[in-house]
Amino acid sequence: MDPTEVEVTRGLATERRIAWLTLLLGLTSAAIVALAGPVRWGAGLMMGTLFAWLNYRWLRRGMNTFVIASMAQAGSERPRVPAGTYFLMLFRYVLIALAVYVIFEYLKIPLLSMVVGLFALAAATIGASVYEILNPAD
Repeated sequence: MDPTEVEVTRGLATERRIAWLTLLLGLTSAAIVALAGPVRWGAGLMMGTLFAWLNYRWLRRGMNTFVIASMAQAGSERPRVPAGTYFLMLFRYVLIALAVYVIFEYLKIPLLSMVVGLFALAAATIGASVYEILNPAD
């Protein structure tokens, strides 16, 4: 196997690991908080975790589009990327902010709990990085 193929395969495995770790860590903490403390806080953690996971999926899709477009136009001086990709990369933040606002205003879920839930992605990324350090590529 070519060394670049190994790197790509490990990169994809790490991306998948981050995605499922985000859900595992966030939803587990949300369940614990909902059972031990205020249910609204558990719901906020769950919402924040789901937004973090959705944001990560959209980010990954956008970055893959950038990579594919640049590889397809490897010889050109300025590779062109579809304008919709730029729009979607920015729109994901607007959509998440709007959803958080609506949930905060109408369902009365604590804003801080949703923000803490967004950190599930950071915890998953750290966990996946530690895994990669402890299990280096051959």
